[in-house]
Amino acid sequence: MAKSKQASKKDVDSYTIKGTNKIVRAGDCVLMRPSDSNNPPYVARVERLESDQRSNVKVRVRWYYRPEESMGGRRQFHGAKELFLSDHYDVQSAHTIEGKCVVHSFKNYTKLENVGAEDYFCRFEYKAATGGFTPDRVAVYCKCEMPYNPDDLMVQCEGCKDWFHPSCMGMTIEQAKKLDQFLCADCSSEDDGKGSMNGFSVSPISEPKVETKRRKR
Repeated sequence: MAKSKQASKKDVDSYTIKGTNKIVRAGDCVLMRPSDSNNPPYVARVERLESDQRSNVKVRVRWYYRPEESMGGRRQFHGAKELFLSDHYDVQSAHTIEGKCVVHSFKNYTKLENVGAEDYFCRFEYKAATGGFTPDRVAVYCKCEMPYNPDDLMVQCEGCKDWFHPSCMGMTIEQAKKLDQFLCADCSSEDDGKGSMNGFSVSPISEPKVETKRRKR
């Protein structure tokens, strides 16, 4: 019987989400219904679609984890729309798919002019069994030496070109937005005390210049 059931399954090219005209194919990212309706939908990447002899469609998915679902938990530098691509695969009924979404690369996400409800980003792969990350090194900025959170505004020093959180520089977000230029404390002292508030730019999206090992809890 097992062989007969296996033989009756066939790969399908696409699946139309129930009640919509949205078509899902292998490689697409989808939102899947959680077991608890109070929780946000699960996010997964569709690896394969198959149908049985009764036309029931199943999807093989690779799960994305939210930071709070990982062993280390959510950290200060994790963005609100950040996900980790896990090594956790599963097979689910296609009926649990609620919608489609887009999981951007970190670099492409920072270039979005508007972030929609269905926009997410991923910069790490996550090993569910061990809690390990790939890559295990991330760029850090500011005197607090934290990785870049795309949700947070940062100002760039005109001297050293490093990026800083306004709060770490003793400023409010409102004060930082009003700056025409900014110099960090180190560059300001080297500039013979001409003032620490003279460079402003948007948050960093260029290639990082400092790296450190990712800390785990």
